[in-house]
Amino acid sequence: MPSKRVSRGRKKGGKGSSGTVQCTNCGQTVPKDKAKKVTSRLSLVEHQLAKELRAQGTYIASPKILKWYCISCAIHFKILKIRSAAKRREHTKLR
Repeated sequence: MPSKRVSRGRKKGGKGSSGTVQCTNCGQTVPKDKAKKVTSRLSLVEHQLAKELRAQGTYIASPKILKWYCISCAIHFKILKIRSAAKRREHTKLR
């Protein structure tokens, strides 16, 4: 049976089984190499106040937020885009 994607939607290669993570949005258990990881920073201070504090030389911490999404939630939140069959066959060359 032909596969839709060469990697079958995973990044594991020949590693055997990978760990699992829970989707941040729906709670579904997804293999770690299949889930989409999104990192962002959380601002603890309002923008205007942070601008004034930085002018005085203050260091303002901004913790990293790590989120894992299953494929369906990643498509819903537009982290991933649905590609046509021709686009899926194209290989992007790494530098």
